[in-house]
Amino acid sequence: MKASFERALGFFETGDAQMAEQICRSALEDYPQDAKTRCLLGTTLVRQRRHATAEKHLRQVVDMFPDFPKAHRELGNALFGQGHGAEAIECFRRVTELTPEDSVAHFDLSIALSKLGREAEAQAALEKSFSLQPERKELFTAAGHQRAGRFAQAESIYRKILSRDPKNVNALRLLGAVAIEMGRYRMAAKLLRSAVRLAPEFFGAWIDLARALMEQDDFEQSRETIERAIRLEPEGAYPRMMLGNLLAKAGRYEDAVGAFKVALKKQPDHGGSLAGLGHALKTIGRQAEAIESYRHSIRTSPAFGEAYWSLANLKTFRFNDDEVAMMEQQVDNENLTEETRVNFNFALGKAYEDRKDHDRAFAYYEHGNSMRRMNENYDPVQTELIHDRIIETLSAEFLAEHAGLGDPDAAPIFIVGLPRSGSTLIEQILSSHSQVEGTHELPDLARVIRTINQAQVAGHSYPEALERYDAAGLAELGRQYMKSTERHRTGSPYFTDKMPNNFASAGLIHLILPNAKIINARRHPLDSCMGSYKQLFFKGQAFTYDLVELGEYYLEYQRMMDYWHAALPDKVLEVHYEDMVNDQETQTRRLLEYCGLPWEEACLTFYETERAVNTASSEQVRQPIYSGSINSWRRFEAHLGPLIEVLEPSLRKLSGDQQPGCLR
Repeated sequence: MKASFERALGFFETGDAQMAEQICRSALEDYPQDAKTRCLLGTTLVRQRRHATAEKHLRQVVDMFPDFPKAHRELGNALFGQGHGAEAIECFRRVTELTPEDSVAHFDLSIALSKLGREAEAQAALEKSFSLQPERKELFTAAGHQRAGRFAQAESIYRKILSRDPKNVNALRLLGAVAIEMGRYRMAAKLLRSAVRLAPEFFGAWIDLARALMEQDDFEQSRETIERAIRLEPEGAYPRMMLGNLLAKAGRYEDAVGAFKVALKKQPDHGGSLAGLGHALKTIGRQAEAIESYRHSIRTSPAFGEAYWSLANLKTFRFNDDEVAMMEQQVDNENLTEETRVNFNFALGKAYEDRKDHDRAFAYYEHGNSMRRMNENYDPVQTELIHDRIIETLSAEFLAEHAGLGDPDAAPIFIVGLPRSGSTLIEQILSSHSQVEGTHELPDLARVIRTINQAQVAGHSYPEALERYDAAGLAELGRQYMKSTERHRTGSPYFTDKMPNNFASAGLIHLILPNAKIINARRHPLDSCMGSYKQLFFKGQAFTYDLVELGEYYLEYQRMMDYWHAALPDKVLEVHYEDMVNDQETQTRRLLEYCGLPWEEACLTFYETERAVNTASSEQVRQPIYSGSINSWRRFEAHLGPLIEVLEPSLRKLSGDQQPGCLR
């Protein structure tokens, strides 16, 4: 019997609750009175969220052994899972009576009491837990800093705990989560791998490890990690939602839809899965279903700001009066997280813009941007300095001397520029061609730069390190880019990379992929900037949340593109959004000619092309070109004084001569 119990426990601890259940049931057929095995059976059923069945077995154990703490604890979990909170509290309280010196027992009781709103009792149980284990209070304090975004304070506490106890899995997991929030994904993965090695059953650590791996685009390892989490919580919606998010990030949107639907079978009102399903459906053009999924999540949770912004972000969607009224009730609710209120502000801005109440719309946009800017880490001086270094290092002479040394593959077509400047339209036109595959905004060129920085050739980082690369080294960097983008491609002769921020890397592209094409999507400076100011980005683009910083960034973008046109004559094709709108066929012909592609009529009817479009313009490029977005900045002109002042050099230049070397 002991061997069967140990075998079942082994499967349970590695996340296979179903196999553990089978072994327990088989053993209990011969030894029905074995309390430890029956308690483990109940625990496996709780893990699978089969709470009613678990309750039956755990009550048998409690009847046989009234002083068995583990049985009372799991019975409490089973009762809570069925909504029997008051009975569950008594079970957790019984555990504290049986194990009065166990800080975890008091902590579990405090959580259970808090869930029922019995805050005074919950606080007393929490203080008792802290008195028995002061370290738990440190973790609790650090977690509070973490939730408030005070990551440095949280990190300091977690590291102090780990200096005393390097195997503290809670501190390892939470420090890993902080590292994710700070963008230190490699460090996060290292910490979280340590946590799951020490505690193979630690569901939260597996989930956070999957997040860290996903952020590094390590899809294979991330999927294995998520599948491990699913084995630990087979009836939970959350890990299935994570799988859907991973599949969507990998561009497998149909598979992502399937994963989200499985999650919703487990928990029909799971907000994250409903939102994820909406995003995937929107991306593949199933707008009506996407809207229903977003609205379902709103019905489930009226304060779910992300769902409202997701509807607004469809661009072609219009809110009804009831939805606007609901958002106005929530937008200033200080009980909601700041990010949720930011979502409401941007959604209301779009709602009132659609109603042509532009003053009110701008007020919401401005408030939402102001709130978001406080949580963004952006240094405009740093942007200018890195651009200075690129220009100084990649001189016209250096670029000419190293021309043609990289990987000769001509497949990539880079579309660069600023957000909301027509790059998605260009991508959709090109991907309507039989020889071109649209692969969205790829992070792979940034990965090449990270490789250069990690190599620290002769002690230098990017861009100065490029001076130390020979022909073989530059070609290897190009091959690395081509290899890493394979996961997004299916074999077409050409593919697009629409990462807008690559505009500063035109010189790098020329060095490592000399036959690649570069297209600069340009739009009127005020339309471009205002389009970004109205857009709530999931992450990145931190320069867009302040009008002055936005204008300054536009000038930096223009400075870099002017430099590339001078240093790399005829290398970059300029495509102005306004020209494309006013004369689509002429601009499409020059676009295809530049890319060396034969004419195809399908490029004119790009809106009929069925493909996944994962940007804010996804619904707009599924309809014919329209001129309504030209000079749309004038709707808000009364509020744009600071931006207009900053952009004055660019606006003055707008009617002047085109730059030498500019393919326009």
